[in-house]
Amino acid sequence: MTTASDVSTLHRSTLDRSTLHREPGLTGQTVVVIGGSAGIGLETARLARTEGADVILAARNPERLAAAAAEVGAVRTAALDVTDWAALDRFFGELPEVIDHVLVTGPGPYYAPLAELDRERAHQDWDHHLWLPVAIGQHAVGRVRPGGTLLFMGGTGGRSRGPGLSLIAAGTAALPALVANLAVEVAPIRVNLIAAGFVDTPLSASLLGDGLEARRAELRATLPIGRVVGPADIAALAVHIMTNTALTGATYDIDGGQQLVSGG
Repeated sequence: MTTASDVSTLHRSTLDRSTLHREPGLTGQTVVVIGGSAGIGLETARLARTEGADVILAARNPERLAAAAAEVGAVRTAALDVTDWAALDRFFGELPEVIDHVLVTGPGPYYAPLAELDRERAHQDWDHHLWLPVAIGQHAVGRVRPGGTLLFMGGTGGRSRGPGLSLIAAGTAALPALVANLAVEVAPIRVNLIAAGFVDTPLSASLLGDGLEARRAELRATLPIGRVVGPADIAALAVHIMTNTALTGATYDIDGGQQLVSGG
């Protein structure tokens, strides 16, 4: 007679074999990571390489970019300010004829109370977070292969309400709608959005300064997952979206349950 224990053992054995013999998911593909010298971008580049992809990195800081490229074995790099539209045009013009996936981490958001909101910076922020996906979508047609991916980074923080959040709240609401429509316009290229909560990256460390450890401790104590979300968590989701060809036009929250916790 087969027992439940036997079935469980057989199931684990099957899973172990399937894991051992799984083919890398991105073999022979080219992944472009814009913002790939640190944090989420670099971690995604690492994982993409593990999954067999050739990686092209672009970032602002030439020194950090060179170090990241050497670490992951990037086939090409470009020192690029993604918000410089002429530079972005040149970057895409110099890419290989066909690429498979593009991840854009982009610049951080601009926070300011309404009374202190700078009009020029607000216009720039809007361009950086809403015009940038449009520009990437325009460049992707004829360059990214059918079934490939455009993947953008957003956040969940702008879903809260409070002083200083007016601009980011508007952008947070608009970006999923933009991504969903781009998925229709550039099909069969796929377009998706990752909306992250707090991620323990160098950018977070620079923003929080001396308050970083307190924030980490707070999240460990309050998040349903009992730990802080890191770049590897986002990278795993990013690569999954690249390899699962049924996914397009959607927003994927990844925050460890932060939105479920009052004041998170």
